[in-house]
Parts: sequence; C-alpha cells; structure tokens
Amino acid sequence: MLDELLAAWIGHQRWFGGKGRPIDTLSIDSDVTIEAGDPGLRHLIVSVWQDGSRERYQLLLGMRADLPDTLQHALIGQCGPYAFENGPSHPWWHVYDAAHDPELTHWILESMAGDTEQGVVRFEHLPGVGIDSGVRSMVLGAEQSNTSLVYGDAYICKLFRRLIPGVNPELEIVTALAARQAPHIAQPYGWMEIDLDGTATTLAILQEFLSNSTDGWDLALTSVRDLYNSLPDVTAAEAGGDFAAEAARLGGATARIHRELATAFPTGTVEPHEVKRMAEGLRRKLGRAAAEVPELREHVGMLEAAYHRVEELTAEVAVQRVHGDYHLGQVMRTTTDWVVLDFEGEPGQPLAERRAMSSPLRDVAGMLRSFDYAARHLLAGHAEADKLEPKADQWAERNRAAFLEGYVEGGGTITAADAALLRAFELSKAVYEVIYESRNRPSWISIPLAAFR
Repeated sequence: MLDELLAAWIGHQRWFGGKGRPIDTLSIDSDVTIEAGDPGLRHLIVSVWQDGSRERYQLLLGMRADLPDTLQHALIGQCGPYAFENGPSHPWWHVYDAAHDPELTHWILESMAGDTEQGVVRFEHLPGVGIDSGVRSMVLGAEQSNTSLVYGDAYICKLFRRLIPGVNPELEIVTALAARQAPHIAQPYGWMEIDLDGTATTLAILQEFLSNSTDGWDLALTSVRDLYNSLPDVTAAEAGGDFAAEAARLGGATARIHRELATAFPTGTVEPHEVKRMAEGLRRKLGRAAAEVPELREHVGMLEAAYHRVEELTAEVAVQRVHGDYHLGQVMRTTTDWVVLDFEGEPGQPLAERRAMSSPLRDVAGMLRSFDYAARHLLAGHAEADKLEPKADQWAERNRAAFLEGYVEGGGTITAADAALLRAFELSKAVYEVIYESRNRPSWISIPLAAFR
C-alpha cells in the first residue's frame, strides 16, 4: 500500500523529473528506520519506472499517529498497519515528507557529527570541523531539483532527490577546495552517502549557510531597475545602482576559482582536431534547434560562421574542471566578497559529463549570458520595452566588459584564439536558451534572440 501512496504523490513534487508522464511502477529499493517512535522516521530509496526507463529518488518519510496542522502541507497519505522494530505500532499512520519536520531533521546533523551509519546510509563530516546538532531546520522554497534545509543561520543541507550513482561533483569540488583553504566557496561540513550499483553515491551535503548575503541575480536586477527608472539621458555608469564594480569583482573571483580548480584537479589539453569535432557538435545542435524554432532560422548563417572560426583554430585548448552551470543565480555577495555555489553542474546531464574537464571559457560564457538575461528580463511584457531596449544593451555591455576585465586582471586567460571559442560557447548557450524559452516561456524568447543581433 505504501508504494501506491508514493506513486500517487511523487509525480506532483517539483523535484520529480518525470512530470507529465504516467508512472508505470514504483518500487522501494531501500527502507531504513532512522527513528522508531511517534514521530518515526524512515529513509527510502525508490525506483520509478516510466516508459521503460528507471529513475531513483531519495525520500524521508515521517510517520505520526496524529499529524499536526503545521505538517498537513507535507502529508502523503495514511498507511497501516505498521510496527517499528522495537517501537510503536498503530493501525493507521499519517505518512508525510519529513524534510518539513524539524523534530526529525535533527538526525542529519547528529549523524554527521558522529560519523555514524544508519543501516546502509553512511554519514561523514570533514576532519577538524564541528557541527552543532541543536539548531532547528526549515525548508527553503526556491529549489527545483533538490530540497534544501536551513539550520538556523549556521548550515544549509542540500538533499539530492534524484539519485545518480557516484560522488556528486559539488561534494568532490568543495571538499577539495576547502582542503586548500580556497576563497570564494561556502565551507563544507559533512555529507550523507549510500552504495548504489556498488558505487558510493552522495545523498546530501552540509555547508555553511551564508545568512548575510545577497543572490547575484537579485543584485543585478536591482541595478537594472535603477537604470530603467532613471531619466532618459542617464547612462548605466551614472545610474544609482551601477553594477560594474561588482561585475569586475565577480570576474576576479571567477578567475581565482578556476586557478584553484586547476591546482586541485588534473588539467589537460584538447587537440585542434578534437576542437573541430566539438564545433561540429555545436552545428548539429543548431540544426535541430532551427528545425524546432522558426525564429532562429534567420540567424543560422551568423552562427555557422562563428562555429567555423572555431574549426579554424590551430592551437591546443586548455581544459580543466569547471563549474559547469555558471550564472548570476549561482553566486552570492557576502559582506566581504563573492562566493560561488552549486558546483554540481547541469543536473540533467550524465554524471560523467558533469565531472569531465572542459574549457573554463564555458563558465565565462555562462556568466556573460546571465548578464544579458538580467538586462532584458524586466523587458518581457513591459509597456515601454522598445524605449528601454537601448538601456538594456548599455547595461549588458558595461557589465559584461567589467566582468571580463576583472577575470583577466584576476589571472584568467582570454587570448585572440580564446575569443573565438568564447563567442561560440556563448552563442551555443543562447541557442539552448531559445529552445528552452520556446517550450516553457514563449514570451521570453526575445531575450536569447537578442544575442544574435
């Protein structure tokens, strides 16, 4: 009966990857009792089958005989009878998502602090760091593919809902950089793991919570609003919320992160013939995108020319570990500096691809596209969009230039050959954005299309 309850519930969760498609079957692969009581806590790994393919998810199930009003929003359903081993038995239990129950989530901190094992679930903490297990948790509301628990103003624990066998790149990177005492990262404290398919697999990461900080996207949008609300002849440099100094600092922080990654992990080079194959791959993606989105077709010639410039490169291209999904929403401005978050790469990509070496210019291109998005985000549906478009161009150009200047001054490298590769990465990202917006937010398609002018 529990599997039927979970199958009816899981498809409506925002972190579920198969929304919109029927679930063929759901099976429980692992069921570990963490706390045998009322409330009780079980840790589950479930397999969800859709269209012949399988995805695995991590669930925290709370069980109470009576569910308080404060947890009604987390209710999955009623199930019974069920008896905990050496614990209570009830004919009917209220089963709910225990990530929302601070009475139960303390076990994550306690278990990490003690390096304990709960059945097949293992908990570890970094040597030399202490974990205060007495703070209460609350669920952050903004995440899509994961669930984040904030403990007071001290910690944030990211629970990975959809599980892919292997060590998550974020855990791998932040622990390596913390060991080097690298700046611009949030201090890691511990993690949860389990063996899937014989491979140690990350279930959760506990890191420093940056309580006195602001999201880079929010800061950028505040600057754009200030410019849009200024007098017509006021430039981006003159507007009250000029962002260029922060963009330059962010460029310097990005360069430092890339240097630290190149020291902490192996590096390599890509031969010209491999670069040519990469350009051919970009061209194939462009062909598929143009077939799907008619608005893209008038720009194909320009995009082909940009990719051809990459095919003509004769020098090797340096590659290393990179962030992989870099944009203004992945950085936080603290009271002292910029901090980079979410090193797990694009969640929808295979783990091997997210861990693979790439050109650091991919990260640079991602941030440049993010500046364009920030500049034009507020124009979608705006009554004076045409009048404000020049200001959007001006803001984006000023902050893109400041970011690149900061990146180079911070030790990042962009040669003449790199410029061609950077432009190709940026345009390819914009092609991806055009497809995404056409499928999900058609009124926003003008934002990435502006990149091709």
